This record gives sequence, structure tokens and C-alpha cells, in this order.
Amino acid sequence: MDAELMNLKNRRVVVIGGGVAGSLLAKSLQFHADVTLLDPKEYFEIPWASLRAMVEPSFAERSVINHRDYLTNGRIITSRAISVTDKEVLTAEGRALVYDYLVIATGHLYSVPRTRTERLSQYETENEKIRSAGSILIIGGGPTGVELTGEIAVDFPEKDVTLVHNGSRLMQFIGPKASNKTLDWLRSKRVEVKLEQSVNLNSVSDGSRTYQTSAGETIEADCHFLCTGSPLGSAWLKETFLKDKLDIHGRLMVDKNLRVKDHSNIFAIGDITDIPEIKQGYTAQKHAEVVATNLKLLMGGGKESKMATYEPQSMKAIVSVSLGRREAVAQLPFTTTIGHIPGMIKSRDLFVGKTRKRIGLDPHIVHE
Repeated sequence: MDAELMNLKNRRVVVIGGGVAGSLLAKSLQFHADVTLLDPKEYFEIPWASLRAMVEPSFAERSVINHRDYLTNGRIITSRAISVTDKEVLTAEGRALVYDYLVIATGHLYSVPRTRTERLSQYETENEKIRSAGSILIIGGGPTGVELTGEIAVDFPEKDVTLVHNGSRLMQFIGPKASNKTLDWLRSKRVEVKLEQSVNLNSVSDGSRTYQTSAGETIEADCHFLCTGSPLGSAWLKETFLKDKLDIHGRLMVDKNLRVKDHSNIFAIGDITDIPEIKQGYTAQKHAEVVATNLKLLMGGGKESKMATYEPQSMKAIVSVSLGRREAVAQLPFTTTIGHIPGMIKSRDLFVGKTRKRIGLDPHIVHE
């Protein structure tokens, strides 16, 4: 037993970030290493379910999961990383976490509450904001803005919804066919879509219902939701010894084994990597699986030459964007389709049951 404990001590794994990739990795390693998960919030949230939770707050009961529910054999520290050396991670509270292996999974920065209870309450507040509004402005026509617009248009068809996007087409990360089909679908639901325009929220006074677009148009709305991109969670690395491993976009450069370039014991997974692929939840999960395999191999004394490699997903990979509860637009390798058939795959449960099962939880039952 003493030898086993000593062996575990030499396998201290620190995972920074409790999103899709970091949570799955920590869960996968918890009985194979001395695992510490460092995250500013006490919970893991299934991100692609968050927009459904805004129109149906009870949906978040299954999609917002306390880290302790799935990480039963690891250390959870609710804080953020502010620096890193080749031996330890420094937290905002001044704690030094020594590691043998480090995994950086800080993804994108989102402003969310610390506790699950506060997050669930936030969804109730957002839902009340939607319910009490007769007209709603959504700013940003990427997947987040489109999915939120779809959720509101389907659940609250009586509301006047306007979507403003600064690009020439919606969801520019996928092909024009999917963009055009989505635009037609939104317009069929009475959504007013304004392309190649932006809204300067700094010019909107508190309590005002009037918004000006960059084209000089005036929009009247009872409330607005900002759905533009969030920054990468890598700014804290710019003053550390890993600063030279960030590309011009602030992403960590990784090799085929998902190790940070030139560092044999530091890995990066999820959106923060420079892997040339569309950033999606399922690719982040695949990153976690590859790194879990590699860490188990290395900690068990295996050869580096036997490490698993990650094959980037094609930029023409399958992409599915929900359009309300029953429909979706899907870009497949050889075709693009919209409606109930792609909706059956994703939109009804948004893979929440499947994701809960993947981290060892009951797909349906919520344990407080």
C-alpha cells in the first residue's frame, strides 16, 4: 500500500478548467492519479444546453452539474489560475499546486456565477426577462445567437424577435447553404434578420427601448441578448513561461499527442488548442479521451512512441445547430439538410442525457 501511495504521489495531475474537456478528463483519471481540478465555478455546465435553459429553466437541472457529483475521488479547488511554472500552478488565492502532469483546458471566458444554485437562479431571471418582453433584440448571428433566436421563436411565437448580425451571412463558420436555409427558416418564424449591421450598446441608456444599428436603422425592443463571441481563456498565460507557445490568436500550440509544443508533461485540450477544426463539444470530448489515454500510458511507465494521436476533424465535419425543440440545420459531408430529421438527432434532448451518462451520471435523474 505504501508503494502504491508513493506511486500515486508521483502522478499528480492538475487540470485547469472544468468545461466539457477538463471535466471529462478529470473524471477519467480520478482513480488512476492524484487529480486536482481547478475551476472558478463549482459546477460543470453542458454548454450547448444553456440556450434551452433560458426558455425552460428546469432543463438546467440536468445540464448544470456540481463537479463533486462526478468527481468523487479528486480534489476540487474553486478558483482560477493566475500563473504557471514548470512545476506548479498558482491560484488567485495564492495557493501553489504542484504537478507532475498539467492539462490546460480553460476554453473561452464566460461570466457565470460561482455556485450551481446561483446559475439555476440566473436562468429563472433570464426566462422572466423573455416572458415579460413583447419584443426582443438578439445581437450576433453565430450559432449561439441563431439557437437562442430559434428557441424563443418556437416557444414564444407571439413575440417580435429581431436578430442583428455584422456578417454577410449567418453562422459564417459553416457553409453558405446552411446559412441560407437557416435564414429562410428564421424568416418563416417571423424573425426579422438584419445582416451586415451591428449595434453599439454603449450608446443605449439604461431603461431605453431604442437601439441604433451601424446602418442608421432604429430598432425598438423591450430587452436584448448579446450573443457575440467570448474571448479565449488564455490571457493569464501571456506572462508565464508558456507565453511563446501561444499563437497569434492566443491559442496553445499542441503536437499530435495534444502536448503543448516542447513540453513532455503539459497538455492542452478543448477550444484553447490551435488544432485547425471547428470547435465543438464532441471534439473537446475526443481531446479529453486522447489525453486520458496518453496520461495513463505515461504514468504507467509506457513508451512515448505508443502514445495516442489526435486526428483533427475535417473542417467539413458534421455540424448541427438546433432550431427550437424539434428542428435543426445539419451540415453533412455531402449535403445540408434542415427540419425535423436532423432535429430528431439533437434538438429534443440536446445530448444532455448522453453527456451525463458519459461522466457516470444517470441520464434523467437529478440528485441534489
